[in-house]
Amino acid sequence: QVQLVESGGGLVQAGDSLRLSCTTSGQTFSNYAMGWFRQAPGKEREFVAALTRSLGLTNYADSMKGRFTISRDNAKNTVYLQMDSLKPEDTAIYYCAAARSVHLMRNSGVDYWGQGTQVTVSS
Repeated sequence: QVQLVESGGGLVQAGDSLRLSCTTSGQTFSNYAMGWFRQAPGKEREFVAALTRSLGLTNYADSMKGRFTISRDNAKNTVYLQMDSLKPEDTAIYYCAAARSVHLMRNSGVDYWGQGTQVTVSS
């Protein structure tokens, strides 16, 4: 069992930056690919970004490339999502996710979800 706890969400203005954190406990952090999804009001949950288990190779949704950066610190069992140049359309609940691989994560194979953290971007 893996527990995921997100933090760092909040209310910001367009153009601002935020860094989300997801701290894990339970099974070995490095056994899982880690990633982020988001769900805006009235929309389906969508993939944002992910990191592979050991090499930390990144994978982004096309629309997130350039503004969002995912990273992980295996020593702290934490994955981060740095979000820059935020736009009102980035407003959503952001969820941390763990899966056995990035491929599985992007194909409905998430093993564990966090509870989500709200990000609101005002214009």
